[in-house]
Amino acid sequence: MPDESNLSRRRALLGLASTPLLALAETAAPRPFRVAVPQRNVDRILRRVRDAQWPDRLDGSAWQYGANWDYMQELAGYWTTKFDWRKAEAKLNAHPQFIAQVDGFDIHYFHVRGKGPRPFPIVLTHGWPGSVVEFQDAIGPLTDPAAFGASAEDAFDVVIPSLPGFGFSSKPPKPVGPVTIARLWHKLMKDIAGYSRFGAQGGDWGQAVTLQLAAQFPESLAGIHVNGTTARPLPEADQTEEEKAWIRTSNAYRQTELDYFGEQSRKPQTVAFALSDSPLGTAAWIVEKFKVWSDSEAGIEHAFTKDQLLSNVMWYLVSGTAGSAVWIYRGNADEPAAPRNRITVPVGFAAFPKEMPLFLPPRRFLERDFNLVHYTQMPRGGHFACLEQPRLFVEDLRAFFRTVRT
Repeated sequence: MPDESNLSRRRALLGLASTPLLALAETAAPRPFRVAVPQRNVDRILRRVRDAQWPDRLDGSAWQYGANWDYMQELAGYWTTKFDWRKAEAKLNAHPQFIAQVDGFDIHYFHVRGKGPRPFPIVLTHGWPGSVVEFQDAIGPLTDPAAFGASAEDAFDVVIPSLPGFGFSSKPPKPVGPVTIARLWHKLMKDIAGYSRFGAQGGDWGQAVTLQLAAQFPESLAGIHVNGTTARPLPEADQTEEEKAWIRTSNAYRQTELDYFGEQSRKPQTVAFALSDSPLGTAAWIVEKFKVWSDSEAGIEHAFTKDQLLSNVMWYLVSGTAGSAVWIYRGNADEPAAPRNRITVPVGFAAFPKEMPLFLPPRRFLERDFNLVHYTQMPRGGHFACLEQPRLFVEDLRAFFRTVRT
């Protein structure tokens, strides 16, 4: 069961006092939820940004040494003078949210019913350093397609949970990874939301959870859609020159861009101290990943607005989960993974061109590991697919799930 002192602290953080702790801990029924962060907490974060001690500036090209010093100055200035958390909060609260207990975890999630003759249920799973904020602009087009010029036949019932340790889901007593989270999501969809058969979509850690759903519960999954994943290479003798080049590129990328992964997988508590204490440090740690992993060669704000970046960063800060969110990396390393056999559930893959190379395997490699029935080469976009290109993202989900929703 969740630790009561931890629940008390998080309820105080949100300014919630109407629901007894015992009732919250014991019931499995979902409880309506709204984000309502006390102003003193917002003010404290902004004060810490204003009073932050900045590192010395290194001369060099933009983003050469990590988070760009000049851009972080610009972002911090906007953050403390123009960014409106209440506007971001209102956008989040425009859709129904709930907290339900699943196997001792309090899971925060959006559950938005579709408008159409046969809305199809789907669970969308985020990763790190993203959050449920990534999916906000897709909720309307997915649940009410007719209002956005599409067919009502494509409507979805959308469920968007926050991973354990992220946002307003409870923090696990020890790190958990995709194997455990997939079991939580299955119970959330079947026992709480009431869907016997549904679809799933994810990127980053979301794709790992989605693959585990398909591997562990194939009878419940009509199909899965991922924007980026890993796949086993074909034997070297069978590889084309293009496929060999992809392996070389992926290996080089691992050497230059995955240092954070090793730290968060092996020593998550160390980095959690820094992230939990410094709002500016959290922003730098997260924003650098949004720059490097996105389709933003022309500049980070060609992919994201300052409001989008700060809404995502603030989601971690106002919920007190900047530190605990990285625990999923250790959870993935610690828990035994289910055997990686071929996924037989129908799979759709959206290949966004600026995704991390290791998440863009050649199509033949995907066909070896998955029942790949849908593959789309996107014209633009990167790792944060829905946030970067919500229209392309929504259109591809509709196209794939038309083939499996019946």
